[in-house]
Amino acid sequence: MLRTIRAFWNDQRGVAMILVAIMIPVLIGFSLLAFDMSRATGLHQQLQKGIDGLALAAAAELDGRSDSITRADRAVTTLLANQTLYSELGAGHTLAVADVTIKYLTGIPASDETTLTSDGVDANGVNWASTDPKLVSLAEVTINASGLAKGAGAFATIFPASLVGSKDTMDIRAQAVAGFVQSICETVPIFMCNPFETTDPSTSKTIQQAFASGDTYGREFRILKVDSNPGPGNFGLLQNGLNSIQDGMAMGSAGTCYTRDSLTTKTGVTFGQVNTGLNVRFDLYQGSLKNKTDLGYRPASNVRKGAKNNCNKYDVAPPASALPLPPGTGYDATKGMTQPIADQGFWSSYWSVNHGGTYPGTAVKPLTNPTGDMSKPASRYDVYNYEIANDRVKDQSPNPTKERGTPSCYKGDLTKADPSRRLINMAVVDCNANLTALNGHTAVKPDGYASVFLIAPVQKEDSKDEDDPEGTGKEKAISLEIVDVDGGFANNTLVDKAFRNETQLYR
Repeated sequence: MLRTIRAFWNDQRGVAMILVAIMIPVLIGFSLLAFDMSRATGLHQQLQKGIDGLALAAAAELDGRSDSITRADRAVTTLLANQTLYSELGAGHTLAVADVTIKYLTGIPASDETTLTSDGVDANGVNWASTDPKLVSLAEVTINASGLAKGAGAFATIFPASLVGSKDTMDIRAQAVAGFVQSICETVPIFMCNPFETTDPSTSKTIQQAFASGDTYGREFRILKVDSNPGPGNFGLLQNGLNSIQDGMAMGSAGTCYTRDSLTTKTGVTFGQVNTGLNVRFDLYQGSLKNKTDLGYRPASNVRKGAKNNCNKYDVAPPASALPLPPGTGYDATKGMTQPIADQGFWSSYWSVNHGGTYPGTAVKPLTNPTGDMSKPASRYDVYNYEIANDRVKDQSPNPTKERGTPSCYKGDLTKADPSRRLINMAVVDCNANLTALNGHTAVKPDGYASVFLIAPVQKEDSKDEDDPEGTGKEKAISLEIVDVDGGFANNTLVDKAFRNETQLYR
């Protein structure tokens, strides 16, 4: 008996079958788990592509206008209406509006390792979420935990995980963050300080708020260049890709594209570059710009400026023989602006001298007034456009100047003269709030961008310096009107013509 037991104990025949019997469930389990992981990875990749597309579609609408979030929601809803099927889940499983959460953000943490809660708050307690359509610039789209229609976000596994105390499902949580980036390329390489910025937050306005309320309409703004401590009534220069500031002023291009989020100021001597560059738009070709024939240096189609017939300097005419668009009244040097045009009588002298008659009054509509109030007197830009539209540019003022508004000094093709050449785009900066960065020539975020109308050529402080326009003689202020701004409050002419919109994935 003992011998039989010992023989059985030492007999190894059939051991492999026992091991196989034990390992078969393990091998099958690992195979099923690997198969599930492969299916889950494939589904996640498909969902991620879909969510990326939804985030990009939503972000493309976040242009700062008042209806941007409404349009973004509509873009996502429209895409999801396509009833996209995900094959791993079988027929009938689609991605629906109820399966995703869309959150709109004003920004995201610098590090991708810093996560956001479902409320848009990061680990440092910063809340990036917002419902203000004028502030948000990013869209975060996430698959809900309950996931796809029929609850398929809780991805059903083949591996029976419940046998080992787990769930027979996996959560597929694809997420994407896309952002809207706007750059401006058609702009002169200068910025102006926001004239509506104050040290009191309760009274300070952004340039967009001031424009929307009509505070900019009909005012003359005068901006002077300073090299340090700029404030309302000042302008400064921006870094650009051109050889000279003069070319940027003349052509209306900075030589580079600026983002809405970051500008860097520029140092250096620019005597005679700002005035000679801008003045080509008035058919004045001074200094090294004499005899320019390039299309980029063409004049506006209406260059009336109250000057004697001189192509090489701004030779101001006696008031009785020619007048420029009139300056404003009640100039406030601390803000760099005048009072708005008060009434129709503001235009009497200008019209009588230059057009030999009575101002048409309410026939000249305030078409660019952002408030839509047609009872206001027309702005200078509205009168300028009225002269062009009603063939009054060719009207001749009295002796001795006999000035007309039609250009004659440009050596190139005068048929290419353009009404918009007296419009330039420039950045607007809250200079008081960003004084340290401006003086340190580090990047600042502009308050916005404005399309401005040049009222008159830029003069030298001393009239004798007009004979040497590119010399070191001090320049007078740039005189302008604001006719449009960027963002949700605007007429959107500047945005449509000058901005380049891009969307990109960030996470």
